[in-house]
Amino acid sequence: MKYLIACLGNIGKEYETTRHNIGFWVADQLCDDLGGSFTTGRLAQTTLLKYKGRSLVVIKPTTFMNLSGKAIQYWMQHEQIPIERLLVVVDDIALPTALLRMKKKGGDAGHNGLNHIIQTLGTSEFARLRFGIGDDFPTGRQVDFVLGNWKPSELDLVKPKLSQAVEMIQSFTTIGIERTMTMFNNK
Repeated sequence: MKYLIACLGNIGKEYETTRHNIGFWVADQLCDDLGGSFTTGRLAQTTLLKYKGRSLVVIKPTTFMNLSGKAIQYWMQHEQIPIERLLVVVDDIALPTALLRMKKKGGDAGHNGLNHIIQTLGTSEFARLRFGIGDDFPTGRQVDFVLGNWKPSELDLVKPKLSQAVEMIQSFTTIGIERTMTMFNNK
């Protein structure tokens, strides 16, 4: 069985350590844990990983966050992966820093990357792993916050949660979204 794990972020050195790039961090952790390496493909950096008999096509879109739908649509079609086996890993300001939540579907919650995916795929019925980045910013400064670098105190919370995010991805691919949500969403 083949899955598409789409981890959102922005390409470029200036974005590497920003909150908005937590999806890329999760992708890198997953790749390290399962012994893969990324290569540059069409619209994304990609790797093919194996886990318990599953094939995981992991992508880091190179389209920039706000056009993520293009890369996801292309790789779903190219790899012939149905929407039920798509998992989008995304930052979320509605969740406290380092809190992880798996969701079966939902709106974009003001996230431009999710909005583009929903518009491109024509549905919001896809799984997502939401990685909390907090909302400690003054009114009107959301963009500066999400594109800002993590504080050292935040990194102390975030870095250990990368392994949990990987566990949740692995669980999604082996026991499904319902059981994964039950197991992890209250941790």
